[in-house]
Amino acid sequence: MTHTFSIDTFRIDDISPVFIIAELSANHNGSLENAVKTIQAAKHAGADAIKLQTYTADTITIDVKTDDFKINQGTIWDGKYLYDLYKEAHTPWEWHEQLFKVAQNEGLICFSSPFDNSAVDFLDKLKTPAYKIASFEITDIPLIEYVASKGKPVIISTGIAELNDIEEAIAACHRQGNNEIALLKCTSAYPAPVEEANLVTIPDMANRFDTIVGLSDHTLGDTVAIAAVALGAKIIEKHFILDRENGGPDAEFSMEPEEFRVMVQSIRTVEKAIGQVTYKLTEKTKSNKKFARSLYIIKDIAAGEKFTLENIRSIRPGNGLPPKFLREVLGKKALVNLSRGTPLSIDHTDS
Repeated sequence: MTHTFSIDTFRIDDISPVFIIAELSANHNGSLENAVKTIQAAKHAGADAIKLQTYTADTITIDVKTDDFKINQGTIWDGKYLYDLYKEAHTPWEWHEQLFKVAQNEGLICFSSPFDNSAVDFLDKLKTPAYKIASFEITDIPLIEYVASKGKPVIISTGIAELNDIEEAIAACHRQGNNEIALLKCTSAYPAPVEEANLVTIPDMANRFDTIVGLSDHTLGDTVAIAAVALGAKIIEKHFILDRENGGPDAEFSMEPEEFRVMVQSIRTVEKAIGQVTYKLTEKTKSNKKFARSLYIIKDIAAGEKFTLENIRSIRPGNGLPPKFLREVLGKKALVNLSRGTPLSIDHTDS
């Protein structure tokens, strides 16, 4: 089964390079300068794209200080109210145009996750090449329908989704005539425990939904992301930060530039190793077949003498008859004198 997905100039299919996204999220820490430097560093670290988040505290929640709006789920943000967290973490909309231009100048694809219809329209005016549906928005079917109606590729994170949620999100896109969909396996924990990654879901999702599938990874380190590529992930998204010591809402589970660069290199190496299904030998491997086993004379044989296990044997190198002919040769007579170390040939035996 062949899967395809295109975002801007990057075509993603079963044999293309993995599309690697650096997630800016809140890692600018309220500084436009930091945001610009982070985008530039992501390019130098080997990212293909930078992803933003487009919301304000008021477009994603309301300012109410009750328990309903207080985070208490065993996360790194426990004790904060949603409004305050999102006010701290949001990327100001007035930065977006400049950040898109910086990314373009760096040769990076830039797109974003909208969290309401106004953000969708705002990003559309910026000519975003794609939209990302965040994990916690996968059940917001009206939002997904509106995103899909823009006719741009849609990447959907599945962090809080059960099977029917994914089915409904895809159906919402299809109702708008949008079939350019990619799914990201995701564990919505921050940081995410490795044992909850369940990466074998990736090939199942690709087959079940007939889509390109990737990984939005919140685990620490690069092991899970690299393993996901080996299992067929064609998109990898990781939170990216200049320096975790700078702090911020997402700092704890974000990668620094050198870590990201090493991950990218490892992914590119894994891509080479995955290759394609083939049973053909390379020229190098073919040349090495000379060191395979074959039938050799191991004791001098006179013409007319029978071949036995005492005078022929399967040994290295591979210049003689293949070992599969041993039983056929045993008991036959040598046509010529053969000295020890001679590779056995079919011409050496009688019929």
